[in-house]
Amino acid sequence: MALQHDRVPELDELRATAHPVRLRLLSLLTGAALSAAEAGRELGLSQAAASYHLRVLERAGLVVVVEVVRIRGGDAKRYRHLSSAQPFPLVVPPDSPTGPDAADERAQYVEALVDELRRRSPRRASGPQVSTDAELWVDPETWRRVVHHVGQASALLHAAAQPPRTPGTAPVSMTAALFPMRRP
Repeated sequence: MALQHDRVPELDELRATAHPVRLRLLSLLTGAALSAAEAGRELGLSQAAASYHLRVLERAGLVVVVEVVRIRGGDAKRYRHLSSAQPFPLVVPPDSPTGPDAADERAQYVEALVDELRRRSPRRASGPQVSTDAELWVDPETWRRVVHHVGQASALLHAAAQPPRTPGTAPVSMTAALFPMRRP
């Protein structure tokens, strides 16, 4: 499976992910295909609210319907994150759309990410952890290797992801934002 490190998010994707519930849905749908009712139960939402947010993500091209199952005389769509084996870009590249609307959308997106990171923060968590923040100058080969290894770690986690609350699993979080900076 190829990793798309140079993929640039479209404005519709930024709008769709500028809501904390939709970020959580994307995370949830990397491990398993879920219906709106199943996702709603896991996130503490009504089926209607989960369905609305899933439709927004589907219109933006971030999730797809992978199966339709009959449940009590009705059809339940099961959604899956479109690129569940590929990292979703968390940082908007400097050459993405510009203008007041785009800047506002990016600001909302970053705010939603901050809220999501706050929700996931490792309060009283046990087990191995790592957190880093760095603004460094490195040679291009070192940078290439770091991006490659973080991409491999992301792919490994996504490939091993299981449905929520699968026996023998534990919830974990990985957030990585690696990007070259403009020279001062």
